[in-house]
Amino acid sequence: MPTESTFLLAGLFVLLAAAGWAMGHFGERDGDGTPEPLNLDYLKGLNFLLNEQTDQALEHFLAMVRVDDKTIETHFALGSLFRRRGEVDRAIRIHQNIIARPDLASEQRDQALFSLAKDYLHAGLLDRAEKLFVRLSQGSRYQVQALENLCRIYEQEKEWQKAIDAGQQLESIGGRSLALQIAHYYCELAEAAMRKNDYGAARHHVKKAQAGRPRTMRGALTRAHIARETDDNATAIRLYHRIIDEHTYLISEALPEIVAAYKRDGSMNGLDKSLRSMVEDDPEMRTLVAYTAIVNKIAGIPIIDECVERYMLEEPTLSEFVDLHQLTPGKSGAQSEALQKVRSALSKLAAATPRYQCQECGFSSQRLLWQCPSCRNWEMQRPASRVQFDTVLQHSITKR
Repeated sequence: MPTESTFLLAGLFVLLAAAGWAMGHFGERDGDGTPEPLNLDYLKGLNFLLNEQTDQALEHFLAMVRVDDKTIETHFALGSLFRRRGEVDRAIRIHQNIIARPDLASEQRDQALFSLAKDYLHAGLLDRAEKLFVRLSQGSRYQVQALENLCRIYEQEKEWQKAIDAGQQLESIGGRSLALQIAHYYCELAEAAMRKNDYGAARHHVKKAQAGRPRTMRGALTRAHIARETDDNATAIRLYHRIIDEHTYLISEALPEIVAAYKRDGSMNGLDKSLRSMVEDDPEMRTLVAYTAIVNKIAGIPIIDECVERYMLEEPTLSEFVDLHQLTPGKSGAQSEALQKVRSALSKLAAATPRYQCQECGFSSQRLLWQCPSCRNWEMQRPASRVQFDTVLQHSITKR
């Protein structure tokens, strides 16, 4: 059966044949006034198609049509078709042939360079794509698109300072704010500096990240990490608590750090007191504290253990498997052991299911990703607030 590509190419041949007939009929004529006969190359190309020899037809088409003012748009369309089909080498050859024309108009040259840059990007040839996009970013009509693609390339290559420069240039000409995106670039530089124990540079980059609006909570979290790594426990605790107060969804990242900081200070009573005050001020925090404790296996702190126990008792799906209310009165050794087994099972279940999900595209992951790998948006992931039983139930139903 002929493929969709075969029909597309057949359409191209028919259109080109019609154009050739029109030029022959209304354009140049022989000395006796008769039109030029239809080029037999068109029939040869169509014969390849009818025999489903698509590759031969394409090669024949490329050899047959020279690049001139009448056919250049056809070449651009064909190059785009090749790229969409994944035949990037052919798309590259077409666009290189266009660029090779010595009399090519500057606007058409920019169009060919932009198309070739996209070919290189599609093929993963980032260095070649970067060179062309840099050229196009210097005042061509593709300046905005070139800078957007440069940001993507620099993100992949982790060239964060180059990404900042391209993003700031894009802001100045594009008329839209990239403050959040650029802030994350600075946070990437800060985290790289921290890995080298260069905390002065890390602080400098975080300050840059927090200078714009909107601010990224990643900057606040990085500041707290710097305090932690430089043994400034008091500052770290204060910053982690502020992060939870301002953005409760980051409790999954901040609470384990708070527990560790209080342990280093040897002031676990102070931790219990501060967390108890937090959940009393906002009862909805109990579920978040419980889920975070289950995921990170945090235990032995009275208020946290109370939140986890209450969560287990009130979880409707869990009650379908075990009646925990029969285990709670009296808190005997056997009952405590049973509760601990349920808690351990929940921890294993939470570890086996995605913990974060992108609010933009739904991409799920086990750890917090500041940039979604699927939609490429920044700071769109949010953690789950409850153990995800539906995944296990679906798996159980599938196995039956």
